[in-house]
Amino acid sequence: MPEQTSPQATAGTIQTIFSLPVIVAALGYFVDIYDLVLFSIVRVPSLKALGLSGKDLVDQGVFLLNMQMVGMLLGGILWGVLGDRKGRLKIMFGSIFLYSMANFANGFVDSISAYATLRFIAGIGLAGELGAGITLVSEVLHKTVRGYGTMIVASVGVSGAILANFVAKHFDWRNAFIIGGILGLCLLALRFGVVESGMFSSMKVQDQVSKGNFLSLFTSRDRFGRFLHAILIGLPSWFVVGVLITFSPEFAKLLGVTGAISAGNAVMYCYLGLVAGDLASGILSQLLQSRKKVVLLFLIITLVAVVVYFMAGGVSAEAFYGICGLLGFGIGYWAIFVTIAAEQFGTNLRATVATSVPNFVRGMTVPITMLFLFFRNHFGLQQGAIIVGCLTMAIALFSLWRLEETFHKDLDYFEEFL
Repeated sequence: MPEQTSPQATAGTIQTIFSLPVIVAALGYFVDIYDLVLFSIVRVPSLKALGLSGKDLVDQGVFLLNMQMVGMLLGGILWGVLGDRKGRLKIMFGSIFLYSMANFANGFVDSISAYATLRFIAGIGLAGELGAGITLVSEVLHKTVRGYGTMIVASVGVSGAILANFVAKHFDWRNAFIIGGILGLCLLALRFGVVESGMFSSMKVQDQVSKGNFLSLFTSRDRFGRFLHAILIGLPSWFVVGVLITFSPEFAKLLGVTGAISAGNAVMYCYLGLVAGDLASGILSQLLQSRKKVVLLFLIITLVAVVVYFMAGGVSAEAFYGICGLLGFGIGYWAIFVTIAAEQFGTNLRATVATSVPNFVRGMTVPITMLFLFFRNHFGLQQGAIIVGCLTMAIALFSLWRLEETFHKDLDYFEEFL
């Protein structure tokens, strides 16, 4: 029997989708992505300015990227638990403040150790905004339109990479970090107009409900399975960003691409594709009334794009950037991926999961890049990347098969910890 359209759903179409919580979450993610990808864009000039060259540009680049990702991994747990105990809004704006201050300070580093420390602190801050924002949007929108809300958050957010590339081209790398910090601090002014999720407010007064119990994810086979598979379906996205895009200048040289390839331009075109992919995946999810079918489709697109990437020998720089855009489009299921994570769990664990899952995926950049370096040393740059890409894709497809469909799921419930 088809689902009846409720007055809440009717009233919550266009006006609700573009409500202040959605706008603030989208702008927060915009600054988040700006700061997240800025290092990949300014990696080479910033490391050269600190006196590095040659192989150190890759090795130290991987080290700094991993420091940022480890920070995000730890921050994902911290902010997630606090989000279920203290509220979605407090965590969203607290994380914005932390990563803004860290990136502002990053503009004044004069050593690799200081650079690494601030990338770690920024990583902790960057871990909180997306999960808290997606949780808030998922809870304030009716289930028939929440997919549109999370689509807007992701689509607006990932376009922050385009601004990062523009700023990096027109300003010194130090000033680019400082600008990112200032953008985040300006965003904090909007916090006073956003109200807390009604689901969280109702749960907050119930003392008997266990809130933000991260360890409970590991005390039940069912909960652990949902948590693990929600993480693993996102692996190909950070293989693409952490390996193929971040080190695109090195791959382009190996493939014989004609013309110089800039990591900043590769990031920009990838994220242009990601914006289009997030919009397309969000709309398709609503039309097909399915999360899983859309993720499967976009994983297939990603696989095709990776094959095209490694067959791009001798193409022009413009064509190579186009392939980067196709890669970005393929991994444009990011909004659906985070929405699936949020929809898998009850209100008392939702922020914990929705915040930790994307950051565990981002943190998986560490083993992914370590595997890449290992296989590169044994099989070469291209073959090493292909092996790692095949592993991440196989794992993602298996995990997608194991997850339940959550499109029509009612989110107003609690997880029971026995």
